[in-house]
Amino acid sequence: MRIVGLRLPEITATIGLPSGIFLPDMTTLTFEDFKPGRFGTFGPRRVTREEILAFAGEFDPQPMHLLKGLSGSGWHLCSVMMRLLFDGFIGRTASLGSPGVSEVRWMAPLRPDDELTLDVDVAETRVSNSRPETGIVTFKCTARNAAGQALCEMTSPIIVQRAGVAAGQ
Repeated sequence: MRIVGLRLPEITATIGLPSGIFLPDMTTLTFEDFKPGRFGTFGPRRVTREEILAFAGEFDPQPMHLLKGLSGSGWHLCSVMMRLLFDGFIGRTASLGSPGVSEVRWMAPLRPDDELTLDVDVAETRVSNSRPETGIVTFKCTARNAAGQALCEMTSPIIVQRAGVAAGQ
């Protein structure tokens, strides 16, 4: 896949949802499937020097990202984290979106040829007060390189459909 000079690797998972239509019967994970604690580790995903330079040139053209691609943009790392989340489980979750990201911390630079994995923990779950047919699941994610060094931590809630609870109940 090519997007304005950015070459992305072929994805290993696809979700066949019609454009803009949410179909809960095509998903497998609901609010009740998420319990506090370790949820899983996803990846690996190698990030090349060429990807670092392409992303930086398009979206974050600061010198430390463009000069020989010595370190990747934190935003590039967040994008890779989102891809790992989607391919790992979000793509088959009855997700209704997210109200935002609570926290992002960049702890060490992304380097060319880093092989990334993503540790995902469920930090908290609660039924929505205003929409009881949904729940809020807060994830804490840590991206690590092959040496196990934490590069980025992100905490983010998502809104997830509850199993067997109709809207308005």
